[in-house]
Amino acid sequence: MNKIAVQEADFDIAQEYQAMRQDNPNDGAIVFFTGLVRDFNQGKNVTGLFLEHYPGMTEKSLENIVEQAKQRWPINRVSLIHRIGQLHISDQIVFVSASSPHREAAFDACRFIMDYLKHEAPFWKKETTQEGDRWVKANQKDKDALKKW
Repeated sequence: MNKIAVQEADFDIAQEYQAMRQDNPNDGAIVFFTGLVRDFNQGKNVTGLFLEHYPGMTEKSLENIVEQAKQRWPINRVSLIHRIGQLHISDQIVFVSASSPHREAAFDACRFIMDYLKHEAPFWKKETTQEGDRWVKANQKDKDALKKW
């Protein structure tokens, strides 16, 4: 079971976790990550974030990332939710969850999906700062994160 969603609406972590557990007696581990809007980035104070995406292409890219993870690790379920639109400080942006019979695979798959999502998924972020709006460029840290895979 894979759930992939790109949406404006917020998500409920408890509900997503329960969906990963439901009727799933084979998996002994569920790992999840939630990304939040923070109030700083690249040396600037941030007051908000607007996310755009390329409909259809974004979902296809996310499906591809999830399939790559499933080929590398014995994971049975994945949930990947990414929000778009106007977000405020501390809002949830992304939810990634992977379940597996063993925790190592669930941890690695979750991290792999997040690292590839940051680099390959077609999302565009515009931050609101005290100096005005600015588009966020890919940073070296995110590029370097892919090298370990």
